[in-house]
Parts: sequence; structure tokens; C-alpha cells
Amino acid sequence: MEGTKLWLYVVASLALIITPGQDMLYVLSRSLAQGKVAGVCSALGVIVGILVHTALAAFGVGAILMASEALFLALKLVGAAYLVYLGIRLLLTRAPQGPGATHAGRLSPMSLFWQGVLSNVSNPKIVLFFLAFLPQFVDPASANPTGDLVFLGVLYAAMGLPVKVGVALAAGSLSERVLRRPAALVWVNRASGAVLVGLGLRLAGTQR
Repeated sequence: MEGTKLWLYVVASLALIITPGQDMLYVLSRSLAQGKVAGVCSALGVIVGILVHTALAAFGVGAILMASEALFLALKLVGAAYLVYLGIRLLLTRAPQGPGATHAGRLSPMSLFWQGVLSNVSNPKIVLFFLAFLPQFVDPASANPTGDLVFLGVLYAAMGLPVKVGVALAAGSLSERVLRRPAALVWVNRASGAVLVGLGLRLAGTQR
């Protein structure tokens, strides 16, 4: 890949990464609800989801999704329902009772990681985005266009990781102060739940 085209890709990718979107809001809501570790685990899950989308784009699954209206609709609704489900669980959170109860109902790091992966992978808009975005920076005459697509996707994930982890740590710092106050924790959970429900509804209403 030419150096000029690579730098253009880096600049364009960074502009997209720092723009608040579903992934950023998802990590933010998880960090506020459960702290730094939860946010970082969610961020790592989202990044792995990006790598999955990279593989889908590189090996042509994205093209199948673009061609099938029914498949696009099914994946969109599954992703939207999952986000709404997570949001409703947070909305129904009650104030913890008793010593150490602020830790009750907290998800494990592995659960948070896989929820981050699923949240990202179940968004068909991201599949279509990668299918449209990455090929623009691949030389049609390249001897290995699939390898170039994989490289660009991995590079995108590598640039996105510190941004999303930074958001998780910043939001988590605020959350850890709130977590010591049960009443405040309830409202943080409800606000985070509302964000996730909103993301789910927005995803359900999106078009190609």
C-alpha cells in the first residue's frame, strides 16, 4: 500500500473512531454502571468485534449481508433486542442492601467482554461500513487484496483500542466515586440502561 494512501486511511479512521457512536456509548454506559474494569473489558470486547467484522469484510460475508434484505433485518433486530434487554436489566436495578451489597449483580469481566463482542458483531451497519470503507484504501492491482483488508481492519482496531480504553477509564473514575453511594448507583444504572435501550431502538430503526 502506498504511504500517502495509508496516511489518508489513518487520518480518516481516527476521525471516525473519536466520533461518538454506538460502540463509544456502549463502553461509556458500562463504565458508568460498573467502573473501570467493566469499561475496559467492554472496550476489549468491542475491539474483538471489530476484528470479527474485518474478517467478514475480507472474506466476503459482508457482501452476502448487503445482498440479503432478510439477513440484514434479522441481524439488526437481534442486535437491537440484545441492547434493549441489557438496558432494561439496568433500568430495573434496585438499591443494594447491606454491607458490600454494591457488588451484587455485577457482571464478571468475561461476561462483560463477551457482551461487548456481541454488541458490536450484532450490528449489521458496522459490517456494511467495513465493506464500504476498507476497500477504498486497497489497491485494485494488489497481489493480496484480502491480506490488505485484514491489515487495514487490524490497524483500525489497534487505533480504536486506546481511545475506547481511555473513555472507559475516564468514565470509570467518575463511576467509582458514585458506586460508594447506593442511591446514586441506582440512578447511574438507570441512566446507563436508558442509553442502552436508546441504542437498541436506534439500531432497530436504522436503514441500510
